[in-house]
Parts: sequence; structure tokens; C-alpha cells
Amino acid sequence: MNKEEVANIGFEIVAYSGDARSKLLLALKDAKTGNLGECDKLIAEAKELLADAHRVQFDLLSREAKGETAELGFIMVHAQDHLMTTLLLADIITTLLDVYR
Repeated sequence: MNKEEVANIGFEIVAYSGDARSKLLLALKDAKTGNLGECDKLIAEAKELLADAHRVQFDLLSREAKGETAELGFIMVHAQDHLMTTLLLADIITTLLDVYR
């Protein structure tokens, strides 16, 4: 895989995890105001987006495991950082939501 192909995969991961991050923060805002129905909907949507990001990441890992070399650039590093911090945010917000319930 060339650098441009890997960068496009990175952009996809950033997009999915960025959308998930936004939904998680909106869910927390809804929880603060007692709108738990909307909160649960947003959490479910965020989990779907994170699953999509993981799918894209797994596809890249699978290709590399099969022997395809991947030319990594800063975009992929950013994508991985973005995904990992969003996963951490999901864990923290899930715990915080227990307090609001």
C-alpha cells in the first residue's frame, strides 16, 4: 500500500472516530439535562461509528499481516491517536453516565 492509500484509510478512521467523539459529548450533555433517551441513542450511534473505525483499522492490519507493506505517514499516526482517545472518552463517559442515572 502506498502512502496515499494508507492516508485515505487514516482519514476514514479520523472521520468515524471524530463523529463518535461528537456524539459521545452530546450524549453527556443530554445526560446532564436528564434527557436519557436521547443520551442512549447517541451512545449507540457512537458505538456503531467506533465499530466502523475498528473495521477499517482491522482491514489495514489484516492486509499488512498478509504481507502487504504499508507506507505509514503522520495522517495514520493521527488517526490511531484519534481513535484511541475516542475509545478512552467512551469508557469515561460510560462511567460518568452511571452517575447521572
